[in-house]
Amino acid sequence: MKTRPLTEQDLKVPGHVIINRKQLLRKVPMSDRTIFEMEKRGAFPQRFSITARMVGWDLQEVDDWIARQRQAALPQPAPGQRSREPAL
Repeated sequence: MKTRPLTEQDLKVPGHVIINRKQLLRKVPMSDRTIFEMEKRGAFPQRFSITARMVGWDLQEVDDWIARQRQAALPQPAPGQRSREPAL
């Protein structure tokens, strides 16, 4: 699998935090293989090379992915039914 190289623009964005594999696996309780396969399908944030032997993930991209997974897991009202959220 090809990794995305770190660009000059990546270095200039304030607040970017890079996490390594160990930190990623603590945050996302899936196996290395599952994450790798999801990356290949474009279903998980792409790793990028930090050095020739080290890769990392952008923490914000991972957090955004987690938020999308949570949102997708929320029960959706059946077609034709109203949402049960109270009106403001």
